[in-house]
Amino acid sequence: MTHATREVPVVAIVVAAGSGSRLGGDVPKALREVGGVPLVARSVTQLAAGGVDAAVVVVADGTQGAFEAALADAPIPCGIVPGGAERQHSVANGISLITLHGSLEDAEVVLVHDAARAFVPAEVVARVIDAVRQGADAVVPVVPVVDTIRELVDEASVVIDRSALRAVQTPQGFKRAVLAEAHDALAESGQVVTDDAAAAEYLGHEVTLVEGSREAFKVTEPFDLVIAETLVARGKLS
Repeated sequence: MTHATREVPVVAIVVAAGSGSRLGGDVPKALREVGGVPLVARSVTQLAAGGVDAAVVVVADGTQGAFEAALADAPIPCGIVPGGAERQHSVANGISLITLHGSLEDAEVVLVHDAARAFVPAEVVARVIDAVRQGADAVVPVVPVVDTIRELVDEASVVIDRSALRAVQTPQGFKRAVLAEAHDALAESGQVVTDDAAAAEYLGHEVTLVEGSREAFKVTEPFDLVIAETLVARGKLS
């Protein structure tokens, strides 16, 4: 298994504040279990295997106790912080905790990961970390788009050349200063973005792409949960 070379601490902000309304159930999505293990715990384990030294888990306010219990046996230290109104506000709260936590003050590489991508291979995590260490400001794992895509144009539609398209995954990696500066700029401007790479691009930083994995799929709907359960039961996912 490939691991990034450890130098200064690598910290991951794990976004787990979503309610998971499309998935259903009576607990937050990140606490749903696959093979008896909560998705958030699986995410943290995979991040640690790829070279992450500590995690900041951003959760819905009022659920901190449940997440502390879910992460009691995590292989790395996990801080827990409440999220905000939008995803970018949640990430900003995570950045703030890194800044306040003395043991993480030397961290230069920060990853942002969706807890619902609980099966991301360690090799993908390591590739993201290595790319940042080698000088990239912002790094995104991607996979080719396999479906035919049509764009709606007025009342018709046209086929898009998928050979030039890539689907974006997480963890996304950043130089810590770049990520913090980008979120400060978003807060000041009121601009809303869909992911953290877009936040970095907002300030003019180039985004570097690395190879992702089909295993880093996002558990969003009941069908995804069934697939995850089946693959884990068959030993196809860790």
